[in-house]
Formats: sequence, structure tokens, C-alpha cells
Amino acid sequence: MNFIVKQALGGATKDMGKMLGGEEDKDPEAEKEKEEERQEALRQQEEERKAKYAKMEAEREVIRQGIRDKYGIKKREDAEAEAQAAMEQASEGSLTRPKKAVPAGCGDEEEEEESIMDTVMKYLPGPLQDMFKK
Repeated sequence: MNFIVKQALGGATKDMGKMLGGEEDKDPEAEKEKEEERQEALRQQEEERKAKYAKMEAEREVIRQGIRDKYGIKKREDAEAEAQAAMEQASEGSLTRPKKAVPAGCGDEEEEEESIMDTVMKYLPGPLQDMFKK
């Protein structure tokens, strides 16, 4: 009776699976070997993928270089290196480093303070504005 209840509920015992021709317990070493083989296959696939993309990137770089040669464009790294070398060469005889361009609005602190004061004054009530103006 117990067997029939388990079958009806879908809870067949382990022995029942063996009797019906199911798989027996697997060897843990065989499982380790299969896992190692799977990991090796994944590593191999990853290497093949990287090689494929490296080849594609090399082909793209050949095309890019052809365009650079055609239009006389320098590589970004080359242009940056030349600019850095020019800056260093200009400052070789100087004891101070070269001045950098100052962005607009920087260094004009007086104008900024005045504009801040004007803004604050707008929000103050009339009698307070009169006090500060005097």
C-alpha cells in the first residue's frame, strides 16, 4: 500500500529507479573527469573566441591605417606623444613649467563676488537692501 501511495504522489524510491533500468550511482571520479573536460572545452572556446576577435581587430587596424595614410591623419597616440614632446621641448631651458590656458570665468574672483552679492541682494527685503547699500 505504501508503494502505491508513493507512486501516486510521484515519489518513487531510489530502488524503484534501479529496478526499472535507471542509472546507478555514478562514480565521483568520473564526474570530476567530465567536469575537467567541460572546463577545458570552455577554455579552448574562449581562446578561439579571443583569437578570432584579435584577427578581426588586426584587419580593422590595417583598414584604419590605410585611411590614415590616404588622408594624412596621425594616430591618436602619436599625436598626443608629439604634443607632449613639443611641450617638454619648449620648457627645457625654463626653470618653471609652462603656463596652462585658464578657462573663462576662472581667476576673476571680484566679478564673481559682485554677482553673488547682487543675487543675494535681490532676495533680501527692501529695508535690508537699503541697510547693505549704505
